[in-house]
Amino acid sequence: MGLIGHQLFKRLETFDIFYHISVLFGPIFLGAAALLSTSPPLKAVYISTSTYLASLIFATLVYRVSPFHPLAIYPGPFGCRLTKFWMAAVSFTGQQHNYIKSLHDRYGDVVRIGPNEVSIKDPSVVHAMLGPAGLPHGPMYYGKLLVRTPKDMPMLGMTNITEHLRRRRPWARAFSGASLKEYKPMVASRALQLVQVLQSQKGEVDIGKWVNYHSYDFMCDMAFGGGSELLRDGDVHNFWHTLEKGLPPSTFVSHVPWLGPYLARIPVITADMQKVLAHCQRLTTGRIERGAQRRDLFHYLNNEDEPETQPPSLQQVVNEGVVAVVAGSDTVSITLTSIFFCLATHPEAYRLLEEEIDRFYPPGQDPCDTEHHRDMHYLTAVINETLRVYPTASSGVQRCVPHDSNGFTLGSIFLPPGTSAWYHQLSVYHDPRYFFPKTDDFWPERWLLASGRLSFADTDTDEATFVHNEGAFVPFSYGPMNCVGKNLAMLEMRIVVCAVLQKFRLHTRDGWDPRTYDKGLKDFFVTMRPPVPVTLVPRS
Repeated sequence: MGLIGHQLFKRLETFDIFYHISVLFGPIFLGAAALLSTSPPLKAVYISTSTYLASLIFATLVYRVSPFHPLAIYPGPFGCRLTKFWMAAVSFTGQQHNYIKSLHDRYGDVVRIGPNEVSIKDPSVVHAMLGPAGLPHGPMYYGKLLVRTPKDMPMLGMTNITEHLRRRRPWARAFSGASLKEYKPMVASRALQLVQVLQSQKGEVDIGKWVNYHSYDFMCDMAFGGGSELLRDGDVHNFWHTLEKGLPPSTFVSHVPWLGPYLARIPVITADMQKVLAHCQRLTTGRIERGAQRRDLFHYLNNEDEPETQPPSLQQVVNEGVVAVVAGSDTVSITLTSIFFCLATHPEAYRLLEEEIDRFYPPGQDPCDTEHHRDMHYLTAVINETLRVYPTASSGVQRCVPHDSNGFTLGSIFLPPGTSAWYHQLSVYHDPRYFFPKTDDFWPERWLLASGRLSFADTDTDEATFVHNEGAFVPFSYGPMNCVGKNLAMLEMRIVVCAVLQKFRLHTRDGWDPRTYDKGLKDFFVTMRPPVPVTLVPRS
C-alpha cells in the first residue's frame, strides 16, 4: 500500500487537503479493516498505520536517491536529493544564496537542490525558461504566502500562465508610460521629504533604515493613495519589524509548500502575516472611504478606469496590494541601500557620479526633474552594477514544468514533468565567464565600456579579455511574467540618488569594516540587510 501511496503523491502533487487526507489515511483504514478478522481493532489500526507509513516513507526516500530518479544525472548534496527540508533549514538562516552559489562552484552549472528541483547557472536558458514560451511560476508561493486555496493567490504567485496574464492586465495599465507620469509627483514629494528628514538627523545614521521608510511610504501612496508616514512618525506600530520577523518562517515553508494550506489555518503561525494583511485591509478601507483623489494602483486593480468591467473582490485587491507594497518597497529599498554602501566605500565611483549629478542638477536645480535621466549614463551604470553585485532576488524566481506535460528542454538540459527550476542570479553575476574583469567587485565602468561610452584606451582594461554578457543580466526577471514595476523602480531609484547626493556627501564611520555588509545580507527571496552607518555632511 505504501508503494501505491508513493505513486499517487508523486504523480499528482496537489495542495488539496482532502486529497492529502484521502491518500494518507484511506489505505490505513482499508488495511485495518482487512486485519479486523484476525486482530483486535486497536492492534489492526497500529499494524496498518505503521506498515503503511513505513513503506511510504521508505519507498519515497529510496526512490529519490536512487539512479532511477529522472534527476539522478544532476549532481547535488545527498540531503538535497533526499528531502526539501534540507534546503528549508538552510533558507531559515538566510544563507541559501551563498549556499547554492557554493554548490554551483563545487558541482557545476546544474545542481540538484531538491528531490524534484534544480538550480541553473547558465545564461543560455534565460529565453527558453523565462520567455514567452517558458515555464510558469513554481509552487513556492503556496508556502511563502501561506495561501489556503488557489483563489487566494495574488498575481505574483499564479502558476497558470493564462490566469497570470489575465490578472496582470490591470497591473500593466497601472505601470504604463502614462501612469508613470502621474506617479512622478509622488516620487518627488517623498524623495524631498527623505532629504528633509536626513537633514534633521544628528551624528551617525543608518541610511538603510530611512530608505526603508521612504520606500514604504511611497509604495503606500502609489498603491492606496496614502496611509503611511514612517518618515514623519517612525515605525511606531512596529510594522517593519513585524514584516522582517515573518520572512524566515515564510521562506522555510516556501521550500515545502504543501505545508502552506495547513499552517495557514494555525493562528500562531500566521500571526505576523495577519498583521500585515490587516494593515493593508485598513489601507484599502481608507482608500475606499476617501475615494479616488488620483489614479493610484488601487484605481487600476479595482477596475475604476474600466467601469464597465466587473471589479474583483475586495480580498483580491487587498492580496494584490500586499504584494505591491511589500515587494515593491523592499526590493527598491535594499537596492538603494546597496547603492549608497557601494558609493561610500568606492570613492572614485562616488566622485564620478557626484560630478555627473552636479552637471545636470547644480545647486538650485530640482533634483527630482527626470528630464536628464536618459543622459545620466554613469548613474545608470551605478544602478546596474549594484543590481549585479547585490541582486535583490539572489536566487531568482522559481519556475516549474507542468505535471501534465512531456517535460521541458533547456538546451542540453532536460527537465521532467513536475521539476522546479531556478536561474540563480548571484552565481551567474559572479562568474568570470560572463563578467570579467573585477567579477566580484563594484565597477560601474564595465557598463560604459560595454556600451561604447567609455574607451578601453582610457582604462587599464584589456579589450581582448573583457567579458560582459548583458543577456545574462535579468535583475527584474524576463519575459511575460517579469517584474511589472521595473520602470517605476528605476525612476524611484534615480530620483532618490540624485536628491540625496545633491544635498549630502556620505562618509562611513572610521574603523567600520565594509565586509560586515556582505556578511550581514540575508536572502529570504527578498533581501534583509545589515545597518549601514554613515555620516551625512551637507554640501555647500
